Amino acid sequence: MASVVASEAPAGAARRTPPLVGAAWALLIVNTLGSTGAVTVVPIPRSVIQIVTMGSLVAALALALMLNPGLRLRPSAYLMLLSLLLVVSVTGSASLESGLGALFRCGRLAVFVATLWLLTRWWDGSLTFVRHHVRALCVVLLSVAIGLVVAPGLALPETYGGRLVDAIWPLTPPQVGQYAAIVTGLTLLLRLGRHTDGWSTLAIVVPAVALLLLSHTRTAALGLVAGLTIAVFSLALTSARARRVFTWAVLSAGLVAVAGAAIVQSWFRRGQSEENFSNLTGRAKVWDALLAAPRSTFEHFFGVGLTNKSFGGLPIDSSWLAVYHEQGYLGIAIVASFLAVLLVVAVLRPPSLARACAIFLIVYCLVASYTEAGLSDASPYLLHLAVAASLLAGGRPVPGPTAGGSGSPAAAPERAR
Repeated sequence: MASVVASEAPAGAARRTPPLVGAAWALLIVNTLGSTGAVTVVPIPRSVIQIVTMGSLVAALALALMLNPGLRLRPSAYLMLLSLLLVVSVTGSASLESGLGALFRCGRLAVFVATLWLLTRWWDGSLTFVRHHVRALCVVLLSVAIGLVVAPGLALPETYGGRLVDAIWPLTPPQVGQYAAIVTGLTLLLRLGRHTDGWSTLAIVVPAVALLLLSHTRTAALGLVAGLTIAVFSLALTSARARRVFTWAVLSAGLVAVAGAAIVQSWFRRGQSEENFSNLTGRAKVWDALLAAPRSTFEHFFGVGLTNKSFGGLPIDSSWLAVYHEQGYLGIAIVASFLAVLLVVAVLRPPSLARACAIFLIVYCLVASYTEAGLSDASPYLLHLAVAASLLAGGRPVPGPTAGGSGSPAAAPERAR
């Protein structure tokens, strides 16, 4: 893993970014892991899980404040729109239609967004946060792999149709698939840009793909394929190496489609009936009920406030309908805006590995938004997009003294060179 996240960035890059920035990022990921899911080897009370996840968020904020005591921030259209989404969330939650829990979730989102703002100081268009992201998600996947080895019965439970879950920390199959897909995509792109060696790439990609396949997460698989295809194509316009990889990938995909069509179809169907497959494992019924529910004019525009992403006791499983339910039409407009801004900025950037990684993350989140919720509240998807925003940011880190010493007078001559 160490080789995968090694970078060929300028010599001063590591000195510009304090190592504790990676710790703060890892704490943000812990906060978004969730508190419900599989049965674990050692039963963990829900209250303990919530203390750990919420405690990690508070710790991330405290660490970010320690690293950036002068509150030096970098302008970010993505975070400005996310802050506006927070305002809409508070407005919708103030009616308490969704209970006091809605205001608690707004508080969590506020701390989440504030921490991201503090970390923008080190958003300089480098691969720094890609490395932090891959490191942290690799640890999560290691937990899944250990659970599979230690307790295969719990890791592949019948309650989830034999799909892979985390038997160490309660992660569901869609979460396992999402993390595996993101790690696979980013690692392959780092290899394409010669920021890692072949053996290290294999050591991470092969297990990650295996975990993705065992999770039977169709959304993650489609997001991985679509994101990588567009990301590599964006590099192929200027890189002969990328063109060779793109051509090889297209030919390989064609061969798989012809030779293994039955296997691929079986994997996607997961043994479901035609009716269950066509209504997206029951999602369509929940979506129809949500859209048919009566709403006031206020609820149409501001939503009912932040919920646990469910309607009538069933998960919504769609970012767009979850946003409509919780933040109304204004929320949909804001989410569409920050996705559009990130996508347009990525398209306008000159071809580079950083842009390719950003495109992969944006496209993945767009694909996943159809059948997964997560764009309206603190979630891994917002962290994926934050990494994309850091890759698309221009210029060097904001100067000034930090706890990590990156802005000390001794470092100034290095930056000047």
